[in-house]
Amino acid sequence: MTTVRPYRPDDRAALHDICVRTAHDGGDSRHIYSDLELMPSIFAAPYAFLEPELTFVLDDGDRAVGYVLGTADTVAFTEAFRSSWLPLMKERFPALGGPPTTPSETMIDLMYRPERMILPELAVYPAHLHIDLLPDHQRKGHGRALMNAFLDALHDRGVPAVHLGMVTANTPARAFYDRLGFHEIPVADPGPLTYLGRRTDRTAPPTAAA
Repeated sequence: MTTVRPYRPDDRAALHDICVRTAHDGGDSRHIYSDLELMPSIFAAPYAFLEPELTFVLDDGDRAVGYVLGTADTVAFTEAFRSSWLPLMKERFPALGGPPTTPSETMIDLMYRPERMILPELAVYPAHLHIDLLPDHQRKGHGRALMNAFLDALHDRGVPAVHLGMVTANTPARAFYDRLGFHEIPVADPGPLTYLGRRTDRTAPPTAAA
């Protein structure tokens, strides 16, 4: 039986595997990043490390096959990422000595700029999240179940709204978020991302947090 449950430390390997297999516009990234720890070290592991109480997994009875994770406070998270997470990464992923020239270097550059996550347009959406499921478990309602667990956890903590940044080219993901009541947040310089947000109260209309 497939269920949503809180993250456990023994889910770490599965969490990393899910991230790697969904990190390239929703698809497998193993052909792009040779170090399979790179993408999880930016987009999954720091959340489970810093805010495990906001990390949930989809368990198929054998292992985790999906997850949702994030932070209740993006500003505080970036500070903790810099002070507590980056020091653990510096040996494996040293800071670049110049501009990035490869896909892996581009990701390492992002790792060392956590403050990129703080945008004025997102201030009224203090929380943010990442959600990923292995392909065989998509389009079966599991994503909604994961999202509901995360939204409820935020709402219980008094967090009013949440945002996410998705690669604009990932149109299936956009359709999923639209179905869950997320709306687009205009951002002055979004780059390759589209920012979406919604209130955490699932009983209220999913209108803009403002």
